[in-house]
Amino acid sequence: MAKETGLGWTTLSVDDASGTPANLKDDVTNFQFATPRGVQDVTPVSKSAYQRLLLLADMSITLNFVFDDAVADSVHAVLKTVPSTSVNRTTSLAVSGQTLAAEMLYTDYTYTRAADGSFTGSAPGVLADGTVPTWA
Repeated sequence: MAKETGLGWTTLSVDDASGTPANLKDDVTNFQFATPRGVQDVTPVSKSAYQRLLLLADMSITLNFVFDDAVADSVHAVLKTVPSTSVNRTTSLAVSGQTLAAEMLYTDYTYTRAADGSFTGSAPGVLADGTVPTWA
């Protein structure tokens, strides 16, 4: 078994509003994603421990980035339309030969100008189309 770090992501792309994928890995400083499953408690009164059923699959992501509007496929160029468009955006992550891609709806596009002068942003996304997120 070979354990690995989170270094060397080969893909971190998000579609722009027209459906063209853009490589954002040079603007994104960190991100978090989750692929949770819902659960239903079906424990009868005859049990002394929980009994549960797995329900729907989901996915969420939050991209954190620095402001960059210098190139056509920068994070700003891709995500500035989040407030004005309602489109699914294919989001693809790849590391160590493993890829996770899903249709996401980005729900916000925010920036913070901190007291030290740094200008950073974030964009949360949620699963859009009912397709179970699956690593390939």
